[in-house]
Amino acid sequence: MEKFAVPKRNMILVCAGLAVIVLGYAMMAGGGSSDPSVFNPEIFSARRITVAPLLIIIGFAMEVAAIMSKPKKK
Repeated sequence: MEKFAVPKRNMILVCAGLAVIVLGYAMMAGGGSSDPSVFNPEIFSARRITVAPLLIIIGFAMEVAAIMSKPKKK
């Protein structure tokens, strides 16, 4: 039986990081207006300006940590 190149723990961390990145992009979406002449101040909410980009950065940091972490020896 061949061993997979990436341990199970690292793959779980990669999937968790990807989920955090997708959540960040989902939080950043929306806030537009169907009428281009109407301004919607919701595009400048703290969720879109601060929280979502921080989640994306944390997700990418999780990806790097998942790739770089060494597997535990038995």
